[in-house]
Parts: sequence; C-alpha cells; structure tokens
Amino acid sequence: MTGTLLEPPFEVNGAALVDGSQSPYSLVEDTDDPLTLVFFGYTHCPDICGTVMSTMASAMTRLSEEDRSDVGVVFVTTDPQRDTPAVSADYATNFDPGFVGVSGDLDTISEVARPLGIAVEQGDKLPSGGYDVTHGTQIIAVDADDQGIAYWSEAVSSAQLAADIEHLLSEGA
Repeated sequence: MTGTLLEPPFEVNGAALVDGSQSPYSLVEDTDDPLTLVFFGYTHCPDICGTVMSTMASAMTRLSEEDRSDVGVVFVTTDPQRDTPAVSADYATNFDPGFVGVSGDLDTISEVARPLGIAVEQGDKLPSGGYDVTHGTQIIAVDADDQGIAYWSEAVSSAQLAADIEHLLSEGA
C-alpha cells in the first residue's frame, strides 16, 4: 500500500457543512459509502489542489464499476470567503460528476479538519490584494464506521491511489 494506514484511526467530526444545494452535509451523516475520500482545498489554489483533485478523478476511472460505486469523494473548501457552497460543488463536479463539494464557515471547516490531521488557516496577503490559504494537502480515506483509516500525500499517482482503494475495499473498509 502506497498510502499510510492510521493506527489508531482518526475520528471524524460530524459537524454539518453545506453542500451545493444549500443543505447540511456531514462527513458522518451523509457519507454512506464503504470508503469516502476527503480532500480539503480551495478553488483559487495555484497548484496542489487541482492536481490532487485530478489525481482522485483519474483514480476513479481506473476502478471497476463495482468498486467505483463503493467510493465517495468529498471536496471541503478551506476558503469559504470565496468558495460558496455552489462554487465548491461546481468545482468538485467539474472533476467528476459524482464528487461532492461543500463549504461552511471557517470555524466549522477547521473543526472538521482538525481531527483528520489537517490544519486550515487564511494565509498571507498577496501583492495582488488577494490571499493564499494554508491547508494540509493529504487525501483522507474515511470508512463506513466514520473513521479516518488512511491518508495519501499530494504526490500519490492515480494508479497508486486506485490500487490502494481496491486494497482497502477488499479488506472491508
């Protein structure tokens, strides 16, 4: 396995975020798949976020139809000031129509991210007047028991990620 298995697993915080239809969305209550991949990022990210989202989308195309139906993908914005629920949802579904994009207030996003080992904070002001957002770049695997059981760095390839997903599903994730 390329990713890192978490022993003990991370507990997932069930605080409600907001999906593209303005409905509450919880990583505990609304993720029923045997495996859910969660990535915290933002739509204005100049580099890593788009790469990681593309990697996850490509990994999904490598899975069998059966395995694909057992995996959910959730993009959680780390920049709710610019990434409304609708913007986050559009961003996620542009990579794959089955992906879910959510937003919320920064305190709630940080509350959900922290137990998964993801730090989130508004970063430095840019000369252009905008700002960067500082966030972890890991993909977290959440199982059906609402525990973070594995993670991958942003450097994982789609082939490695797909192989690991198949492994986790075969192990009963």
